[in-house]
Amino acid sequence: MVDKPLSLKSSRTLQITYNLPISRTSKFWEGLKEGKVYATTCQKCGVLHFPPVADCGECGSSEVEWTKLDGEGEIVTFTQVFVKPASFSKEPPYIVAVAQLKEGIKALAWLTGIKREKVKAGMKVKLVAKVFSDKVAYEFVPL
Repeated sequence: MVDKPLSLKSSRTLQITYNLPISRTSKFWEGLKEGKVYATTCQKCGVLHFPPVADCGECGSSEVEWTKLDGEGEIVTFTQVFVKPASFSKEPPYIVAVAQLKEGIKALAWLTGIKREKVKAGMKVKLVAKVFSDKVAYEFVPL
């Protein structure tokens, strides 16, 4: 006879809270409050990062410079999200898009202000800051 491993099951909800240090990227969050969207450019290898980083993922350098994005671009791909993660469970279905920005990078963000049926690859969009009463974010809007 083979012994089955003991297991403990619980129906209690486990809540996890993440505290992410943002002190080295605080200019990004402050910029969003002012309606500006920033990326970082590595001074050693020249790679542009969005979202911004404190340390370059390509070469490891901490020498990054803030770069204000114009944010204009074209949608590469998109999807409408119906089955949402817990943090967005109270939101109605939403569209998420990836756009190639004029600055040469791709960005992922919600696409707002347009019905799903009108969205298509190649559509012109702009990455903009969005300020809520209790938080800041960024999103694409159609041009």
